[in-house]
Amino acid sequence: MNKVILMGRLTRDPEMRYSQGEQSTAIARFSLAVDRRFKRQGDPDADFFNCTAFGKQAEFAEKYLRQGTKMLVSGRVQNDNYTNKEGQKVYSVQIMVDELEFAESKNASSENNYQPASRPSPSMASGDGFMNIPDGIDEELPFN
Repeated sequence: MNKVILMGRLTRDPEMRYSQGEQSTAIARFSLAVDRRFKRQGDPDADFFNCTAFGKQAEFAEKYLRQGTKMLVSGRVQNDNYTNKEGQKVYSVQIMVDELEFAESKNASSENNYQPASRPSPSMASGDGFMNIPDGIDEELPFN
């Protein structure tokens, strides 16, 4: 089984592009900073994961996600290994996104000096696998 669940903040706004062909598909790429639970002196405080979303998830990311948004992402890990021009093997991984969910309320994100774009109403999000956190929830979700 190949399944990963990450919670972190976007390090930049999603980059959008569309596939070629008759039925073009939206593709969103973004990076997620995930805090490390246990930190050793001299080690980084967070890990950074490159994520790619397709179709409806990509359109959702383009419309609602901005740098600093705290998100819960589930998907699968995919190797992106290649050999560079110097003949050295380069190892990297990519998170292929299946689901995106907000991990904090609008109030909590504004307390962190982040002003998100308007979020979808529950009727807009139903059936797409997206969770909309209602206004007025000030505490963190129990995903820590």
